[in-house]
Amino acid sequence: MRQFTLGDFDFALPPELIAQHPAETRSGSRLLDGTGAQPVDRGFREFPSLLRAGDLLVFNDTQVIKARLFGEKPTGGKLELLVERVLTGHEVVAHMKVSKKPPVGTVLRMDGGFTATLLGRWPREDGPLFRFAFSSEPHALMQAHGHVPLPPYITHADTAEDAQRYQTVFAKNPGAVAAPTAALHFDEQVLAELEARGVRRAGVTLHVGAGTFQPVKTENIAEHRMHSEWYEVPAATQQAIAELRARGGRLVAVGTTTVRTLESWAASGQASGDTEIFITPGFRFRQVDLLLTNFHLPKSTLLMLVSALAGYEHMMALYRHAVEHHYRFFSYGDAMLLQRKDETC
Repeated sequence: MRQFTLGDFDFALPPELIAQHPAETRSGSRLLDGTGAQPVDRGFREFPSLLRAGDLLVFNDTQVIKARLFGEKPTGGKLELLVERVLTGHEVVAHMKVSKKPPVGTVLRMDGGFTATLLGRWPREDGPLFRFAFSSEPHALMQAHGHVPLPPYITHADTAEDAQRYQTVFAKNPGAVAAPTAALHFDEQVLAELEARGVRRAGVTLHVGAGTFQPVKTENIAEHRMHSEWYEVPAATQQAIAELRARGGRLVAVGTTTVRTLESWAASGQASGDTEIFITPGFRFRQVDLLLTNFHLPKSTLLMLVSALAGYEHMMALYRHAVEHHYRFFSYGDAMLLQRKDETC
């Protein structure tokens, strides 16, 4: 089997193709149908017609929290926290952007009038994350004083539009700092049409972390260490998948986070926990038959994942087509539908 390096997943992307704002309507985006030998240009509203009665759509129902918080040190130096995880007892784990890291025990004054006390690094002393104790309940503080954690390639400050559109219509479990972006295209009209066609739905939860944007820095991709994210596959979803297999339908994962959740469960047998699964070409998929996804960054772990599912050469050809035909890229961009390369379904 070919040994892939980081450079294999690079491609030229004109900056103007990086979507800075969502489409006018959720389902108004484009859809690149990559399930056949040749790409087909479609609109997202055609998506229900590409599925069959009895197929199962699995969504990630995580909810994006307003995880970006601003404040200052006792010295007056400005800082920014990006909350990655809420623990117990008003404690959180966060990235800290500051010119000089304050010592453990420092009480930070945060915009909105609350405080965050630095308790140390988490979970390792050499890691990028810090543990803080907030002066009140973290979710309430973030909702009142936080900002939408837009990805680093979106250049504008968050707005009321982002608070609505950087969130899926079925989000219900708060904890993500990045949206499961393939699901952003769904609106009530599309969901109703899917139901009318006999396509079934189920949910999983994976709280997407900021590490999803972490670049791969090693040319040997096997040396890359994935970030950890918490996931859960509810009993009802496990049952829905068992029934799907019994009737011979297809499992359609909405987004790479859903893929990582389902394949983590399949590999470990654990229905909930933390995952650091890294899916690259050669990976044996056990759950996913089709994948709806957005377009990903060059050299990213997500481009490696979709290449593992649909085939490397096919995937790179689809990306060349997308660039040539001016598809919109990344979180607010267009979608594509992929089929697992070892399946004839």
